[in-house]
Amino acid sequence: MYLKIKATYLFVVFFCLAFVAQAQQKQEITLDDIYRKGTFVAKSVYGVNWMNDGRYYSSEVVDEQNRVVDIVRFDVTTGQPVNTIIEGENLVPQGSSQPIRYEDYTFSSDEQKVLFSTAHEQIYRHSYRAEYYVYDIASKKLTRLSSGGKQLYATFSPDASRVAFARDNNLFFVDLNTMQETQITTSGKYNEVINGYTDWVYEEEFGFAQAFTWAPDGSKIAFYTFDERQVPEFNMQVWGELYPQDYRFKYPKAGEANSVVTVSVYHIGKGQTVKMDTGTETDNYIPRIKWTSDSNLLSMQRMNRLQNTLELLHANATTGNASVILTETDKAYIDITDDLTYLKDGKSFIHSSEKDGYNHLYLYNMNGKLVRQLTKGNWEVSSFTGFDEKNDVLYYMSTEVSPLDRHLYSISIKGKNKKRLTDVAGTHTINMSRDFKYYLDYHTAANVPLTVSLHTAKDGKLVKVLEDNQVLRNRLAQYDMAQQEFFTMKTADGTELNGWMMKPTDFDPNKKYPVLMFVYGGPGSQTVTNSWGGANYLWHQTLAGKGVIVVSVDNRGTGARGAAFKKVTYANLGKYEIEDQVEAAKWLGRQPYVDKNRIGIWGHSYGGYMTLLGLTKGNGVFRAGIAVAPVTNWRFYDTIYTERYLKKPQDNPEGYDENSPLLFADKLQGKLLLIHGTGDDNVHFQNAVAMQDALISANKQFESFYYPNRSHGVSGGVTTLHRFTMMTNFLERNLINPETGNGQD
Repeated sequence: MYLKIKATYLFVVFFCLAFVAQAQQKQEITLDDIYRKGTFVAKSVYGVNWMNDGRYYSSEVVDEQNRVVDIVRFDVTTGQPVNTIIEGENLVPQGSSQPIRYEDYTFSSDEQKVLFSTAHEQIYRHSYRAEYYVYDIASKKLTRLSSGGKQLYATFSPDASRVAFARDNNLFFVDLNTMQETQITTSGKYNEVINGYTDWVYEEEFGFAQAFTWAPDGSKIAFYTFDERQVPEFNMQVWGELYPQDYRFKYPKAGEANSVVTVSVYHIGKGQTVKMDTGTETDNYIPRIKWTSDSNLLSMQRMNRLQNTLELLHANATTGNASVILTETDKAYIDITDDLTYLKDGKSFIHSSEKDGYNHLYLYNMNGKLVRQLTKGNWEVSSFTGFDEKNDVLYYMSTEVSPLDRHLYSISIKGKNKKRLTDVAGTHTINMSRDFKYYLDYHTAANVPLTVSLHTAKDGKLVKVLEDNQVLRNRLAQYDMAQQEFFTMKTADGTELNGWMMKPTDFDPNKKYPVLMFVYGGPGSQTVTNSWGGANYLWHQTLAGKGVIVVSVDNRGTGARGAAFKKVTYANLGKYEIEDQVEAAKWLGRQPYVDKNRIGIWGHSYGGYMTLLGLTKGNGVFRAGIAVAPVTNWRFYDTIYTERYLKKPQDNPEGYDENSPLLFADKLQGKLLLIHGTGDDNVHFQNAVAMQDALISANKQFESFYYPNRSHGVSGGVTTLHRFTMMTNFLERNLINPETGNGQD
């Protein structure tokens, strides 16, 4: 009797434990979750515009009932809505019965008008065309800006009386009182001359597409002209029709001719254009122009073609006469930033430089004489947030806590009273109010999704959390999530490298695991940061769920650790970077829990280039690799980026050839999957074609896949899901379970 009761009791206990275990079993992330369903997409706070009265900001709010998006005014002190500025259902243009669906909006300086952009048509990375509408808040009237075709970069004048825009390679403005349109330039012609927006290489490598700017009083417009007639054309075929279409655009490959760039100023009242004096040398760059606080004084930054000399010019907008007021040189190269800030008092400006070995802020007078260095230390100012002239306080982001983190600091114009305003470890992105009283903090950390919070700028005090993504956090808690952990390792020469590692959740130190290394590695970049990793992080989670240890290491040449660490790769791209990645792989192979015969590598763009170097110059340390949209020979890439780091190929041929994967195809070891989009305007499909041809000539077997008409991101529709499914399958065959796979030899 006793034995029967005991047996029954044990059965019940076992059943209950099994039930509890089943109930607590975590879900596994699927590729559908990441790339189709959007299961883990974080919410954010979008469309924030700080109002003139520093107590308020506007933001977009979805009106579910009317199925439109309203623009609502919020009280900064409470984070609560105050009133609706614009009701989405009122945004109905003349001749239509439906409100527009806008992508972006901008207030005029007096906040009486709003410029809406709709029907965006992407061109390249930053550039787009759109239909623009002007909305008058008082009359609730919505007016189409121009009927002449889609416009680019429509922008209010500072006095809110006009809107300037570009179209068909020319520059225009509209008088908002009469809606009369005036054409400023007439020389524009496709693939010949561009006015008011940049050519391909300036957009991609100097990071801006709008190439005009209003003077502070609205009386003038400064603008670029790009004469690209001598720039060679690149041709891509667009597939899909009965006969493929040719797409031709000007793309200067390393060593080839660039556009001849000039800067002019158009005087609204006179209807006259004055060309600025940028010197007699035309084979150079003008990566930035900016008005000072004086509406007749324009600043221009000029660089030589090798980008190791930067000159700051001040030009008289009426005469065009210009003079150099500041010159900086570097043995390697100088990075261009947006940190140059002219003070409203008209007496000085703030500029950033790496001249002491780390990027820091400096104060100069208007003649270019140094007043003082504002920040100093063995850390970087990653960006300049702004200067509160009323209180003589600067705000900036820095790596002072760690190269992995980004924090907000304040400091006086005297370089004193430095204060760290963000406390929580991780990466902070700041949206500061115009009056410098408040800021929005967009914060993430490793394993921690986005939080958006409102703070007072004086002391960083929290006002309100606007979005904590608690729904996403709760959802993530239901899944089997590996933790991203940081580590450091030293190379043979004693260089310390930062890395992160993601181990399977059921990690057993007595077992040996395959490793996949994720790499980018390009100049000034970072993959090892204390931040939420987004879709790649989630894909790496799926691999960890399959028993893979995922690792990323920032090699020499990457950013946030000073100029010496970053610029060691100058004139020899690929050499030190792949040496460090191979050393990291060997270091991993010595860990007791790693199967050194199953180490893989993958990367996109520069990371694809690194993957190919790993499989060719890595002497067999990598068993498998996935190279997505890789550069295979730097001679194929553009002038500005390539020559910045390698000089011109005519002057440094060995720098181009000694680390080109094309020249080492016969040394391929391990399984390779090569992926590229045929519509890649950035790293051309030519790179993949040349690599495949070299591998075929070397009689090397590999796998490849091309995506018709896809650009550098290799995305669109279900493309990303398709690509990562293929990548996962490749790793399962060739890295995770190679003994049962059918990987090619």
